[in-house]
Amino acid sequence: MADINTKVLVLGSGPAGYTAAIYAARAALAPVLIEGLQPGGQLTITTDVENWPGDVSVLGPDLMVRMAEQARHVGVDIIADIVTAVDLSARPFVVTLDSGTRYIADTLVIATGAQARWLGLDSETRFRGFGVSACATCDGFFFRNKVVAVVGGGNTAVEEALFLTNFAAKVYLIHRRDRLRADRTNQARLFANPKIEMIWNAEVGAVEGTDMPLGVTGLDLIDASSGKLRSLAVDGLFVAIGHVPATALFAGQLTMDDEGYIVTAPDSTATSIPGVFAAGDVRDKVFRQAVTAAGMGCMAALEAERFLAHEGLAEPSERQFAA
Repeated sequence: MADINTKVLVLGSGPAGYTAAIYAARAALAPVLIEGLQPGGQLTITTDVENWPGDVSVLGPDLMVRMAEQARHVGVDIIADIVTAVDLSARPFVVTLDSGTRYIADTLVIATGAQARWLGLDSETRFRGFGVSACATCDGFFFRNKVVAVVGGGNTAVEEALFLTNFAAKVYLIHRRDRLRADRTNQARLFANPKIEMIWNAEVGAVEGTDMPLGVTGLDLIDASSGKLRSLAVDGLFVAIGHVPATALFAGQLTMDDEGYIVTAPDSTATSIPGVFAAGDVRDKVFRQAVTAAGMGCMAALEAERFLAHEGLAEPSERQFAA
């Protein structure tokens, strides 16, 4: 396989990756984007998106198709492949794909995203996007005046439960222990909210629902002490037990926090290695929204362009192929 040189290589095809590639293409940098294992990212498993500016409502997969079409329109070279190895020890950086192709990149934009940590139940997978969600900010609106449950015990779970009270008639917070890990301020707000009811020492054993239409009707809960089963009628389940950033390829090369998120400079997407930038959920564990990911993708492309200009490499040129 030939080695392919490129000024800007984007890893990931979610909102951050596509936006970075679009901006880089408009700067005449001829970027290459590697789609990865899940082309389109997390939005491809989301149904209605009602918080994307300019669209009253759009299906997540349709939005990602449009982003891909726009990227191709401005000249982004989109590669349907996955990355198997990354060498950041020297610049230009070397990225090896599953096909055996190697890209030699002057700059690298990492937009590989993160995945919600799920409970691992078959029934959970069955109703994902149809009553089971990992994002209250994304999907809470669809549960107006309904009963929902949140699973988790940390700050994310408590914040999701509090946010859902803006829409739902009642919110259950299910935790497998008898105390929360969330900070005291969040706990005080939680316990003071009359819409929220705690269910302690319980785990979700299964999600129940209907086939026509596909939707959630309840949960089977397992008592953590006795093992006894009980049923809980709900219209939706929000899983808030954390996210896992897709950063394994960069372990030991880039500075990361304790949870594996890539650390960037303040007000920047620049990582610990000059010429490498990180955008989207791969470095954002606070907001995790499509619009913020896209904004960071823009930042990464602009910073990559400035880096190339500083290094004297910004002049547009044809991609070079070497045997």
